[in-house]
Amino acid sequence: MKCFYIDSVNGRTAFELREAPVPRPKKGEVLVKVRAASLNRGEVLAAIGFHAVHEAKPAGGDCAGEVEVVGEGVTAFRKGDRVLGKARGTFAEYAVMPVELAAAAPANLTWEQAAAVPIVGVTAYEAMCSLGGLRAGETALIAGASSGVGMIGVQIARYLSCRAIGVSRSAEKLAKLKAIGLDVGIRSDGAGFAGKVLEATGGKGVDLAVNLVGGSAFPDCVRSLANKGRLAIVGYVDHKLKAEIDLEAVHGRRLRIFGVSNAMMSAPERAEAMQGFVRDILPGFAAGKITPVVDKVFPFLDLPAAKAYVESDAQLGKVVISMP
Repeated sequence: MKCFYIDSVNGRTAFELREAPVPRPKKGEVLVKVRAASLNRGEVLAAIGFHAVHEAKPAGGDCAGEVEVVGEGVTAFRKGDRVLGKARGTFAEYAVMPVELAAAAPANLTWEQAAAVPIVGVTAYEAMCSLGGLRAGETALIAGASSGVGMIGVQIARYLSCRAIGVSRSAEKLAKLKAIGLDVGIRSDGAGFAGKVLEATGGKGVDLAVNLVGGSAFPDCVRSLANKGRLAIVGYVDHKLKAEIDLEAVHGRRLRIFGVSNAMMSAPERAEAMQGFVRDILPGFAAGKITPVVDKVFPFLDLPAAKAYVESDAQLGKVVISMP
């Protein structure tokens, strides 16, 4: 089968097309015929320690497709089922997926839409729900709202009957975000937005802030929090991995700061996060209340061009590759 490997060249990731045998599912796994797979930021952030590629490995982390072969002990799926999920090496014609990281793909989603869900959906779920504790009636701030995680996060807030405030550098992207449920859009390059957040909340601040930008947005995220506010650190698109922290604010307002990353999760932790997402959020996709936003679809063999497009930061939502 055709597949892409990923390697690090001079501090940057690069994809290499290879031929490889079709993998065989082991106990508790299914072999998926890949129909579409999404490109995630972790595929291009070779400069960040957790994402660094030290030797070539199969590329791709999530996909949607049809079950081709069912491994020993698997009863939840059978050949021909439409699934979405997380797996290693999804930029390929076939991929082996652990059954605990697989879910039935909602019938109303295209292959490309379904492929845009797993990683960003579970990440947004952890940042906002399982770790972020967002509850109905609260307000969430999403710095970097036009990203894949951000756009799902905006819709999760609406799905949970919460208010969503989004920060983006692009007025055009903020306008499009309002069409999917963003309540307040703030144009900013990653800093200096706290005053507008406090103004939008009557001086109270937000209950939860999700930082998808990085170090440049961290101080304003802290200043934007209400008493007992929570701050999720998810991404570093600004490539700034360090920031000053206002200890008085954290201490005095009893703030909670936590990280969300797939890099160091154990297999049981990955399964728990996926199952929570499937239980609490995936029904919103099936009901049409949450819609994956696919910015652009590239043919499978154009994966390097898709990577360049992601690195340009031009997209609004997810970039997906489609299998022929």
